Amino acid sequence: MKKKLILLLLALVLLLAGCLNTESEVKEEDDSDASIDASATVEILGTGTNQDDINILRDQLTKNGFNVELNIQPDYGSFTSQKEAGNYDIALNSWTTVTGNPDYAVRSLFTSDGDNSLFADEKADELIEKASSQLPEEYTETYKELEQHIVFDNAYIVPLYTSYKAQGVNHEIVDESTVRLPKSRAAVWEAMDFNDESLRDTQALIHQQAIGSLTSLDPIKGNDGSINTLNTNMYVRLVNLTDDDQVVSDGSLSLNHTIAEGNTDYYFLLRDDIHFAAVEDNNAVDSGELVGAEDVVYSLERAKDKDSVPDHRTYSLHESMEEISIVSDPAELDTQTADGKTVKESLEEGIDQNISSLVTDKTDADNASGAYQVVKVTTEKAFPQVLNYLAHQSAGIVSKEQVESINTYEVEEYDVNTDIAYGDQKTVTEGENYDNHLYASGPYILTYKNDYEAHFIKNPAYMPGTEYEPKINEVVVKFIQDPDSALSALRNGEIHILNGVPENKYEIVTDDEKLTLQQNESNGVRYLSFNMKDREVSDSVALRQAVLYSVNQQDFIDFFQGHKMKAVSTVSPLVDTGLELEADDEKAKELLEE
Repeated sequence: MKKKLILLLLALVLLLAGCLNTESEVKEEDDSDASIDASATVEILGTGTNQDDINILRDQLTKNGFNVELNIQPDYGSFTSQKEAGNYDIALNSWTTVTGNPDYAVRSLFTSDGDNSLFADEKADELIEKASSQLPEEYTETYKELEQHIVFDNAYIVPLYTSYKAQGVNHEIVDESTVRLPKSRAAVWEAMDFNDESLRDTQALIHQQAIGSLTSLDPIKGNDGSINTLNTNMYVRLVNLTDDDQVVSDGSLSLNHTIAEGNTDYYFLLRDDIHFAAVEDNNAVDSGELVGAEDVVYSLERAKDKDSVPDHRTYSLHESMEEISIVSDPAELDTQTADGKTVKESLEEGIDQNISSLVTDKTDADNASGAYQVVKVTTEKAFPQVLNYLAHQSAGIVSKEQVESINTYEVEEYDVNTDIAYGDQKTVTEGENYDNHLYASGPYILTYKNDYEAHFIKNPAYMPGTEYEPKINEVVVKFIQDPDSALSALRNGEIHILNGVPENKYEIVTDDEKLTLQQNESNGVRYLSFNMKDREVSDSVALRQAVLYSVNQQDFIDFFQGHKMKAVSTVSPLVDTGLELEADDEKAKELLEE
């Protein structure tokens, strides 16, 4: 009996020993459990209008082990405030290359000192500068190297998709043949017309945009969806873009432009039939001031000077310009162009009166008698893409005299609470602060706005008697943030044109007998950016790459019924580098475990 008891006790000891773990075994199990439960909490910042994108992204990240918190803001202004405060890990952004050139698609976002810079990286800076000096057949490889570096190697951004662009037009009221849908340029209001031309002076043409809080009506102080279309139609530029992104003088301040041999000197022959418009009693009036070379020099000098205004947001687009000058010596126009002509011969092509003299004072300009003003832009290096930047709204021409009379503050001492800057939206908003000081060089001028809409009246001194004179007297832009509400407004006749019909709503427009759906490929890319300051994602490339490889672009394309295209970066719509992002859940989980 005693022997059996000893054997029983021995078996019990062995059993218990088998159930116990050594210290190393316990550590291994803890590590294993930690691996299984490993997760990172990421806060996604977006707006309610992008809820579909956010929901897809949340599901993709959650599937791969992320804890996702959402910071959904009701409007763009609130989104911007949260972003500037750093209350996010991942922000949902969009970028549209409104100049039609790849340098614009990368410089502002991906250079260390860009006005919308997402990160600081010396190699990215070098690659962007290299590509900017190359011709298309050369820069494709450079942009490929840039995409590899910023997307795959460092995951500074995560591409979601490239969009198509579409707009709905009420063809019962508006002559749809006059409504353009350029790939890059904003809506061309001056070309639009009613079917019934007798309505031009009595009925407003009604547009819509989502954002009602305007960054600034000074063209160099804003570069976003709140003002791009508005400022494009308020300020004329030296050149314009065609619907397929070719640079032309048509409808611009220049009758002609040309490039001298060497690609560093650019000449512009100015027209003399545009005056600045001002606002009196909520109506547009001719200020009597000609838009001239002096204003061009002033506007472009301040555009390229980072310190010319507080909160300058577009200077990086114009830093390539070394000098802007008024040509006074006719002999300079004998300079050769790349195609063997003289600058003078190129500038005189197709104009009614040849150049007989050059004047430096705009009050002496008289094109009919051959007295012209010529502006020369000189770049630091050969950089033909400068012309695309001169077509951007930030290169809009302002009145030197008017802007200097408003901006009397010292830039370094500017106080947003007490100082009034040219273009401050408070000065055009109905109420006690209303004091409209705008001088518009473009086809329309903003007379006043409120929380619901903005009113524009045509500039009575904008190319009168030409094909570019605005046809409709009044344009109203209604602020409707919700896409479904905007579409309902189009169908109900509350607005006449809806720019930005959602892809999953195309059929609603095409099935409506009074509406026409216009479509075109766009240069718009939706992407994610990371908070690169004081967050875990700021320091962990692996964590950012885990997000990158969790994103399956096909999910977005399928949700939008095929009306999206794949993207790698903001340059994707302009340059095919051959790279492609492929979702990899296993790789994402491995990176997350790091």
